[in-house]
Amino acid sequence: MRALIVTTVRDEGSFFLEWLAYHKAIGFTDFLVFSNDCSDGTDRMLDRLQDLGQIVHKPNPKRGKKAVQWQALNRASKHRLFKEADWALATDVDEFLLIHAGQGKLEDLIATKPDATGFAIAWRLFGNSGQLHYEDRPITQQFLKAAPEGMLWPWRAIQFKSLFRCDGTYSRFGVHRPRDPDPAAQASSRWYDGSGHLLRSFPGPMTLIPGFHNQYRLAQINHYSLGSVESFLVKMARGRAVHQHESIGLSYWIDRNYVSENDPRLWDRFGDEITERRKEMLDDEVLRDLHLAAVAWRHARIEALMQTPEAVYLSARIRQIGPSKVLPRNEQQELFSQLIKARQRRSIENKSGSRPAGNT
Repeated sequence: MRALIVTTVRDEGSFFLEWLAYHKAIGFTDFLVFSNDCSDGTDRMLDRLQDLGQIVHKPNPKRGKKAVQWQALNRASKHRLFKEADWALATDVDEFLLIHAGQGKLEDLIATKPDATGFAIAWRLFGNSGQLHYEDRPITQQFLKAAPEGMLWPWRAIQFKSLFRCDGTYSRFGVHRPRDPDPAAQASSRWYDGSGHLLRSFPGPMTLIPGFHNQYRLAQINHYSLGSVESFLVKMARGRAVHQHESIGLSYWIDRNYVSENDPRLWDRFGDEITERRKEMLDDEVLRDLHLAAVAWRHARIEALMQTPEAVYLSARIRQIGPSKVLPRNEQQELFSQLIKARQRRSIENKSGSRPAGNT
């Protein structure tokens, strides 16, 4: 079975080897990696990994107005690896597909639903766990506390990534779900969530509603979007890959810093293999030097940022607010319902042109 994973990176050299080691361990066979505007040597690291036969690397400098991640996904949709794959997943380097079925391998998940066209697998938000400082250690070992199962609010807790069969039903990657379906093929497609529930329709942006049940019985996407406070400052300064008009700040942190439940399963099951595979890659002298250079760059970037009042203020406020509160279920349902209605109202206003000037 050929399983392709596609990702875009910028200044991720200090984290990339762990992500690569893990996804190789669970059964992905092909890695198509796009890079843009790297200052930490990530692009050179990817070139070396390509020389070693580990990945395929494609530089992806920003062109025009379209977000770099969309540009990369459009290019990936035309690449030979996508045409040769049996299954595919588009994901980010802070996202780890954790499979609970069987031995935790890709083939174990697929075997649970042999008729599946795709799996819409929900994020599980992993919070900061009180880590202030960046360390060159696996993030899957450092950050073990996460949001509870079945959250509706914040709505990002029901976002997902799609593992889908490359059988021609969909011809193009999307950020969260594949695009450009063949209408006849899609009519008979079968999509399942991370607990194996058959979805009534192809999953849309906000239709994967858990209803407070366990949506992670078969698989989940561990989303380590925050990391340490220091690494978050670097992420804030870098900006977003898709929603370029949206800044990263305190609201981003609050929406993701959930630590109410312990979930060490990824590291408990695959920590030894991650360590061994990562060590094998670092045995290559060129790769080791590039990794250490990326680590040094991150330390230097953190030091430079902490010379600015803005970073000091944000760091202090993060420490002061503590972990995000999990709201009672009735409040989550109320807020989610209000958001859906507000979005529908906004959509109608935009289409009719009746939205008041200056209302954002």
